[in-house]
Amino acid sequence: MSVADQIIVPLDVPTEEAAIALLDRLPQVSFWKVGLELFVATGPTILKHLKERKKKIFLDLKFHDIPNTVMGACRSASRYEVDFLTLHATAGKNALKAAREAIAHSASPPQLLAITLLTSLNARDLAFDLKIPLELPEYALQMALLAKDCGINGAVCSPQEVAQLRAVCGKDFVLVCPGVRPSWGQTGDQQRVMTPKQALDAGANYLVIGRPITMSDDPVMAWNRIVDEVSS
Repeated sequence: MSVADQIIVPLDVPTEEAAIALLDRLPQVSFWKVGLELFVATGPTILKHLKERKKKIFLDLKFHDIPNTVMGACRSASRYEVDFLTLHATAGKNALKAAREAIAHSASPPQLLAITLLTSLNARDLAFDLKIPLELPEYALQMALLAKDCGINGAVCSPQEVAQLRAVCGKDFVLVCPGVRPSWGQTGDQQRVMTPKQALDAGANYLVIGRPITMSDDPVMAWNRIVDEVSS
């Protein structure tokens, strides 16, 4: 797999028209992420556009509900034939197993990814706001292990935790890292970041890189710069 195929670019725009404009501007991107903002705005229509262009799709809806509802949502989402689908590990063991069961007989099941801890949160947030008495790396690891034990294909984690998760969860557990910023990019609201090369070297399978590309004055140049830096 080439470096370019390991980079997932988010379609974090509010309208179908804006999404199509971004797709037109970056035809070299093979893997796109559709999150809550765009999916709520367009529904599955945007997924049809991506399929027509033969793109891979990361449907990042982060399901978090009771097991029966998670099961139904995953069953419905599997009909879109996307490549990745997310849910929160904190939905619990029964919900994770229900998600796995829901897609088991799908004609083209997505790979399920569990969210360990949002990369907008830091150790202080974990301790003081969420009242979780674990160090952040340990908490992320426990969420990943819970997901793996339930048959989930992989996890979404900060690049700062990826080396530990790779060592413990093994080579076949898919690790997708947001919170990836080139050295010249702004971190924004991401709290736990690494450069793309650092994240891949640590064991990430895929990187989610959004604003340094999509908010750039020249997205094509930004994309090429990131691919060149990682490949060098």
